Amino acid sequence: MSALSGWEDFYVIVGSSAGALIGLQFVVITLIAEIPIVRDVERASRTFATPTIVHFGAVLLLSAIVSAPWHGIAPAAILWGGLGLAGVVYEIIVVRRNASTNRLLAPV
Repeated sequence: MSALSGWEDFYVIVGSSAGALIGLQFVVITLIAEIPIVRDVERASRTFATPTIVHFGAVLLLSAIVSAPWHGIAPAAILWGGLGLAGVVYEIIVVRRNASTNRLLAPV
């Protein structure tokens, strides 16, 4: 059992954080469901709401990586670097979506 003793804190931290984030997402989805949907507003909400959920998930993943009982710092550093690179790529996608949405919503 000593091999798994380092994981006790990991599951407590990650489990409670994941539960809180899922609860927050349900609250936001419930509040958004009450708003009437217009064609361009639907596209704008996807452009601005999805990055928020991705950022919450990224923070949860970073916390999980740091909380895991690693034998050295190299695996955690590699995972953090990979997640950072994925974040840069995702941010480029979001900026492109934002630019196209702003053209659609601009007053004529």
